[in-house]
Amino acid sequence: MDIEMNQGGTCLCGNVSLSAKPKSRHVGACHCAMCRKWGGGPLLVVDCEALTIEGDEHVGVYSSSDWAERGFCKACGTHLFYRLKEGGLYAVPVGVFDGDNDWELVQQVFIDSKPDYYSFAQQTRNLTGEELFAQFGA
Repeated sequence: MDIEMNQGGTCLCGNVSLSAKPKSRHVGACHCAMCRKWGGGPLLVVDCEALTIEGDEHVGVYSSSDWAERGFCKACGTHLFYRLKEGGLYAVPVGVFDGDNDWELVQQVFIDSKPDYYSFAQQTRNLTGEELFAQFGA
C-alpha cells in the first residue's frame, strides 16, 4: 500500500494548507491520555516522510513532552501534526487530508491506555506504551 504522491489538506478555516508524503496508506491510532485529551478521542494518524506547510504564521506548536510536539491552527484549532523533536517523524491526522482515500487502520498504540467505552472493529497490531517505547529504544 505504498503512496507515490503527496497528499494535500487544509485546516477548517483555510488559513493553513499542507502537503505531505505519507509512508503508506496505513493509519495508526494512539490511545494515550495526551492524545485523547488533545482531541477528545484517539488520534488517528498517517506517518509522513515530509511535511510542507503554507500559512505557517497561523500554526501554533505545543511541546507536549520531552520528545514530541503538536501543531495546530491558531485560528480554528485544527490539529495539523504530531512530530518527534528528533528524527523527523511527522504524524498527520488522517482527517486533515482532502478527499476520500483508501486508508487502512493497521495499528493501535498505547492499547493499555484505551478506555473501555470505545473499540475498533478492525483487527490491528496492538502495542502497549511500554512496547512502543521499547521499539524506539526509549
